This record gives sequence, structure tokens and C-alpha cells, in this order.
Amino acid sequence: MSDIQNEVEWLLNGADDVVSREGLEQKLARSKTTGKPLIVKLGVDPTAPDIHLGHTVVLEKLRQFQELGHQVVFLIGDMTGRIGDPTGRSETRRQLSQEDVEAFAKTYVAQAGKVLDADRLQLRYNSEWLAPLNLVQLIELMSRVTLARILERDDFHERFASHFPIHLHELLYPLMQAYDSVALNADVELGGTDQRFNILTARQIQEAYGLEPEVGIFMPLLEGTDGVRKMSKSIGNYVGIEEPPGEIFGKVMSIPDDLMVRWYQLLLGERPETLKTRLESGQNPRDLKAALARRLVSRFWGDAAGAEAEESFNRTFRHREVPEDAPVLPYEDTLAAIAALDLVGGLPDMPSRQEARRLLQQGAVVVDGERVEMNQVLHLKPGSWIKVGKRRYFRVQEINS
Repeated sequence: MSDIQNEVEWLLNGADDVVSREGLEQKLARSKTTGKPLIVKLGVDPTAPDIHLGHTVVLEKLRQFQELGHQVVFLIGDMTGRIGDPTGRSETRRQLSQEDVEAFAKTYVAQAGKVLDADRLQLRYNSEWLAPLNLVQLIELMSRVTLARILERDDFHERFASHFPIHLHELLYPLMQAYDSVALNADVELGGTDQRFNILTARQIQEAYGLEPEVGIFMPLLEGTDGVRKMSKSIGNYVGIEEPPGEIFGKVMSIPDDLMVRWYQLLLGERPETLKTRLESGQNPRDLKAALARRLVSRFWGDAAGAEAEESFNRTFRHREVPEDAPVLPYEDTLAAIAALDLVGGLPDMPSRQEARRLLQQGAVVVDGERVEMNQVLHLKPGSWIKVGKRRYFRVQEINS
């Protein structure tokens, strides 16, 4: 296998689809011949402030292009973001203010820098070329695509068929995003599978402007910690890259074993056959999962934090030790005989007795290693410890006056 073919195999590892593989091979070969790096684009509309692991699937692929010496362009859609991507929408998105866009953009850039090499990253804003477009240029751009083509998009087609409003500015979104690729003369564009229409439109518009069409690489949506549904903050199955190291480590350790190979592939660029071989050879899945968790924590917080998070997890969960920094409950006579609901309902940060009751009913409260029942009377003493849920611990300690 040639060097180019090896690079293509690596770059497409984990990808859901590519348009086209032959185009990517040709562009990589030409880059080697001319010494000119490819321009690899990722466009992000800043419509949410927090990045979770699901977002980093595409960032990991960009990082691989960086390692091969290509020019990665992280494009903030500060202009398209004011329209809002209609993908997956049954109604018009609220238009963002410029202040919203700028605040979100700063957060995206800071967080993406935890995955990408900032020294080899070009940051651009599409307002650079979209804001100056005059009416003549806009009409020229709109003349490159038919309304029938735009309405082929599932979102628009379904809304049109269901008689839901489609505002004219929404029809401009795929054209404006496509014009980004013209302005940048992009060689490659990355996106999730939900961006297929936009990227294919960009290829069409580039050709209409006399440019070679970009290669589109489509990355799959990452399943969350439940192993079933795509990662989402609204569902709660997400891992945020700015969460504390111990929280990230614990969440990764909670994923189903059968999800581990996919996370290694999409988040760390590992080849799935390598992990499958290690599992089939008898390597403990827990050890592989711990290595995955440590590497992810290290990526976002540094190697020391990764090692510390693993050590803390092992102390707490593998060896059943209580964390040294667990909050302290001052020992009082009332703790010598206290109803379970009174104890849990009175813990720091417990939102309500109703939540305390729910945790007890689910068997999520442990005192001194024993699961607590709802109607149980507890007898605590200095040195007792309380576990609530998967990761919250409290120590009972006598406070000297």
C-alpha cells in the first residue's frame, strides 16, 4: 500500500462516508508534489456554548490533518449563525444577536483548542466575506442553485409539505455556507452526517465558480454514555470537555463495554481491529476503559490530571476508599440515631426532601458500605461515611471546639 493510500486509510478511519475517496487521494498526492498543504475546513455556527465529546469527533479528525501538515481552518459562522442552521428543525430558529454570537465564538475557540494544535490552526469568521456581499453578488450566488434543489433538503421538504412556514432568509443558509468554501477555496470539509446537504451544496457552488470541488468527509454521531442515543446535554448522557477531571473519568468508566471500541476509534483515532485484537487476547475490558478515560482526561486537562483522576477513581471505586477531599459532616448527637430521609434530605446541596426520597427509593444511598432503606434508622459515628449516587461521598467527623 502506498504512502498516500495509508494516509487515506488513516484519515477515513471512523468516517461514515466520503465524497469522494478518489478526490482525496488526488488532492493528497498533489499536495506532496507541490508542497502546498490542503485547506481543511470545519464550519461551526456558535449556537451553544459548551463542547462535549460528541463534538470532538470531528475535531479529532481535523487534528489528524494537522499532524500531516495540512492547514486547518476553524471557521466561526458568525454571519450564518445569525440565521441559524435549519438542519433538523421543524420551525424557524431564533436569530442570534451579534453579542450572542461573539460570546459563543470565544467559548468555542477556547474549548476546541483543547483538541486542536492552536499553533497550526487558522481561525476565520465568515462575516469577512459574507457581510460585504452586495445585492448583485447575492443575486449571482442565488442563481447558482434552483429552488427545487433547495427544497430537496429533508427539513425544507417536510415543512413545505406540512404547510409550516419557511422564511426566505432560511433558504439562504446552505448557499451562504457553500460560499464559505468558495471564499476559502477549501480542499476538504468535515462535518457530521447531518451536514451532508450543506457540504454537497458547497461542492456544487465551488464548481459553479470555477473551482475544484472540495472533498466532503462525514463523521458519525457519537453515542452517549448510555450506549444507545446520540450524546446530548438535554438527554444527560454527555461528557463535557470542561467538566472536572474526576467527573470525566467516572463518566467514561460508566459506558457499556461494547461502546468502548467505537469511542477509541472516534475520539482517539485508534483502529477498531487493534482494540478488538486486544480484547480477544484476554485483556481486561476494565483496564482498556481506564486507559481510555485517562487519555481523554489528559487531552483536556494534562497528563498529571489524567493520572490523578485514575488514582482517585481507583481509591474510591476499585478499593472502596472514600476520597480525602469528601465534604465533612460535623458529628452531633442527632446522628447517633437519625431517620434515613432526615439524613439524606439534610445533606449539603440536596435540593429537596423529594429528591432525597427518590434516591433512597432507588437504592442510591450507602452508609458505611451498606445500602440504606427508606424507613431505616441510621446510627452514625465519627468515621462513618455516606455515599449518594455514583460519585458523591461525605465523611462524618468530630469537630474539636
